[in-house]
Amino acid sequence: MKHQATPYFTFDGNASEALAYYKEIFDGEVLQVQTFGEADFPTPPEADDRVMHAQFKKDDLFIMMSDTFPGQPSEKGSSISLALEMESEEEAETLYSKLSEKGTVLMELQDTFWGAKYGKVKDAFGITWDLNYTKPE
Repeated sequence: MKHQATPYFTFDGNASEALAYYKEIFDGEVLQVQTFGEADFPTPPEADDRVMHAQFKKDDLFIMMSDTFPGQPSEKGSSISLALEMESEEEAETLYSKLSEKGTVLMELQDTFWGAKYGKVKDAFGITWDLNYTKPE
């Protein structure tokens, strides 16, 4: 078993839009996209363009995602967030700005008592991101 957790996002018909959004925000790479229409099993025509599985990567950040099958609603969860450790204060500020542009700021990006620059944002798709840059001592 790998000692790594991989976030898997589920959307209700807008996974392609979310994938393009994350590609732009993080300047990453789409590794794979397969739609239900491309799958080797029968699916209703309204599912053809929905994403069955997609993979996204930027450096060590790896995310998988899909759409739900038609008729299966997707509930946005509030019990999970993705914590990203930034390599610089500038990177934290850039991602914070981009994610909050169409999202909701839950905690302003700020200096913290634990020696970091930290902010929390819920993006346009309901995913919560904890952005942390630990300052050198």
